[in-house]
Formats: sequence, C-alpha cells, structure tokens
Amino acid sequence: MRTVQAAKIFAAMASEPRLKILAYLSKATMTAGEIADRFDMTKPSLSKHLGILENAGLITGVKVGKYIHYSIVETHIVNALDGYLQEVCPTRKPLRRESEARATAPDASEA
Repeated sequence: MRTVQAAKIFAAMASEPRLKILAYLSKATMTAGEIADRFDMTKPSLSKHLGILENAGLITGVKVGKYIHYSIVETHIVNALDGYLQEVCPTRKPLRRESEARATAPDASEA
C-alpha cells in the first residue's frame, strides 16, 4: 500500500461519524439523505465525510436519477477489518444490525 493512500485511509478512519457511516453501509446501500437522517450534522458536513471516505477508496457513490447511492467497497481490506470491529464494538454493532435489516427488508416501493 502506498504511503499516501495509507494516510488517506487512516485519516478517514480517525472519525467517529465516518466509522458510523461505514457501519451503516456495511450491508446496505443508502443515499446521502438516508445517511443524514441518522446524524445531527449539516448536509455539507455529511458531504465532506462521504467525500473523505470515497477519496480513501472505502465507499463508492453511484448516481441513480437525482440521488447518489453510496455503498461500501467490500473488497477493500480495511473494510474487512472494520467489519470485524463492528461485531465487537458495542456502539457500532447495533448500526451493523440496522444495516443488515435494511438489506434484507422487502423494498417498500414493490408493495
């Protein structure tokens, strides 16, 4: 791993909101608005956090219509390690469960 990329990854992981975003995206894809609903921060602040995670290669955003759908880059080794930490962290484990429930829930638009 190149030093510059490693620095970006460590900087991205050095923030509680970004760790929570990774937990929310661990099993489900979410729009920025859906992520914002879970935080008490301004949308520009959330956008900055998403940009840092995306720049580090930990998440990716795909534009679908007028929304950007964010998802975790599962093949990134840091995300694999973070997934393990989510299982043992008392703060982030419930967020991972919420992500799993969201991923397995039937799509409300199909009902």
